[in-house]
Amino acid sequence: MAISLPELLLGNCYERGRSATVAVVTMELQRGVVGDLATFPALRDAICDTHAAQHAGELCRLGRDRGWPIVHCVAEFEPDWAGSVINTPLHRAMRRIPDHLVRGSAASEVVPEVGQLPSDFVVPRMTGVSPFIGTGLDQLLRSLGVTVLVVTGVSVNLGVLGLCIEAANLGYQLVVGVDAVAGTPRDYADAVLQQSIGLIATLATTEEITKAAPLV
Repeated sequence: MAISLPELLLGNCYERGRSATVAVVTMELQRGVVGDLATFPALRDAICDTHAAQHAGELCRLGRDRGWPIVHCVAEFEPDWAGSVINTPLHRAMRRIPDHLVRGSAASEVVPEVGQLPSDFVVPRMTGVSPFIGTGLDQLLRSLGVTVLVVTGVSVNLGVLGLCIEAANLGYQLVVGVDAVAGTPRDYADAVLQQSIGLIATLATTEEITKAAPLV
């Protein structure tokens, strides 16, 4: 069907198949990162100690109840690392781990505490340390009409920090669930939250976010 030019120029013909202002974003809450197949025990232990994965799951359930998109940002690699750049000490360490986060493997799956559903979105990343550059994340969020991100996941040291900086640079507003993220060591992660992430995001507990979330 042809679009009416006058209506088009008035902006009355722009439609979205699904729309929401807020999205819940999880960062690398994967079995091979923080779950039963984790290859970095310190980060897995940090998640367990703080129950961050469970809190992230609570925020995902809250988001679904409110009609917010749930977006899982995951790292995954080809078995031979084709398409990935090994340009950091971290990537060199990961490259030495057999079958680390191979695409389609159990290790690449989102941890069960988060409760991934078919209606959730999954945005994979094959290189780098944060989820916007080289992925379709920004386009997905903009197509959904999202302007506010509720951030969960790991690690505060790198991935969550990078996500927040990239999102702020792209014009998003941020709420970080302080009990739904983790890093190591704990005192350093707390300092990053307060002294870095807190400058560009609103910091709130899962309970505070739940109480503030408007009913639909």
